[in-house]
Amino acid sequence: MPITLSAAARARCAEFLARQPAARAVRFSVKRSGCSGYSYVVDLADELGADDLLAEYEGLPVAVAEASLPMLQGVQVDFRREGLNAAFVFENPNATGACGCGESFTVG
Repeated sequence: MPITLSAAARARCAEFLARQPAARAVRFSVKRSGCSGYSYVVDLADELGADDLLAEYEGLPVAVAEASLPMLQGVQVDFRREGLNAAFVFENPNATGACGCGESFTVG
């Protein structure tokens, strides 16, 4: 699998799956967005597409969209709480830049 999930990220993903029993996996992908070009997408996959790469992390089913693989290769995903805020945090070795607000990234 091209990504690594911290224990906190796995726990948060497991919470999402527990709330929606019909979901088959947590899907990680990227989409064109923001001022730097791409943003990360974390959602639940009710159906797996033919282009989804599926793996398990300690029993947690995780899918990565094949089109996103080049931009997600080697990404480390964490989940952090800071005060009232909580979010997935992506450490991406492929990113060559990010926008000032941290919502999008560039690959080069």
